[in-house]
Amino acid sequence: MAGPFPGLDLLATAVVALDAGLAVRYANPAAENLLEAGAKSLLGQSFAALFEGNPDLERALAEALATHWDYSAQNVAYLRPGREPLLLSCIVTRVDAPGLALLAELRPIEKELRLAREERRLGEQQASRELIRNLAHEIKNPLGGLRGSAQLLERELERAELKEYTQVIIKEADRLQTLMDRLLTPHRMLRPEAVNIHEVLERVRSLLVGEFSSAVEVVRDYDPSAPALVGDKEQLIQALLNIARNAAQALMSLPARSPGDPRTITLRTRTLRQITLARKRHKLALELQVIDNGPGIPVEIRDRIFNPLVSGREGGSGLGLSLAQAFVQHHQGIIECESRPGRTVFRILLPLT
Repeated sequence: MAGPFPGLDLLATAVVALDAGLAVRYANPAAENLLEAGAKSLLGQSFAALFEGNPDLERALAEALATHWDYSAQNVAYLRPGREPLLLSCIVTRVDAPGLALLAELRPIEKELRLAREERRLGEQQASRELIRNLAHEIKNPLGGLRGSAQLLERELERAELKEYTQVIIKEADRLQTLMDRLLTPHRMLRPEAVNIHEVLERVRSLLVGEFSSAVEVVRDYDPSAPALVGDKEQLIQALLNIARNAAQALMSLPARSPGDPRTITLRTRTLRQITLARKRHKLALELQVIDNGPGIPVEIRDRIFNPLVSGREGGSGLGLSLAQAFVQHHQGIIECESRPGRTVFRILLPLT
């Protein structure tokens, strides 16, 4: 469909033309791609209705018509069936053309929101890890003395039943020692090598199958064209295993399902082009997704799941996702999560160099 203005069809920016009744009369190819709809299906639709009938947007458009002023920076949410709404910034400009009144320029703001979220989370994580690391060092020192004293005391005890108490002290000291070691694990140096990510995922899959047997179905959805990346294979295995094991444990909290509706974890890979990670542009990136159809992450902890010692499961240490994020950040990547009942997606983006 030819645009009403020369060059609009060639713009990389999404542009939609509206008539005086605020109905769509034209959408350039960039707008079709952004809104995932053909121009023909958009024609005649109320522009505001595309965005949940946003009353603020309707008022702003009416004011632009009445006052002949341009309008900008209205954030709107475009509805997408079966998917999360697409957040956009809308800039409206008055035009003087037959049958048209306004031009609306649409820009996705998801990238800006994601960058701000990444930076905030990174700052919080660095502060938390430094605090936890210092605390772990302080706890490790007396633990050794506590365990050694319990062993010496045990040798002096003659009654076997009393030795049960010293064994409790020793075992709990060992458990705390293991916990402290895990808290300090992210600080070890990377051991980079060429890594086939599907070998990593197959290792994770085999461990899940071994631990949860047939109670959880693990589905592969791999991109066979995904190139190798340079990274620490063991850290990548541990990061993905922590995420996948959390998903499996959440699924096990659900009642047994029918054969046609199994507890499912999907391991997915995709290759992406021209991706910005931590404000740095990369020609190629690897996308890893761990998807489950479990109960979802509780709303009250959803914004804090990557913080150390935050767990949504009774008896959980709250370290698995914190360690996973630390390992991903070691690889200059990011990790994100979207969750609702019935679908939780952990998305890892790693640059390919």
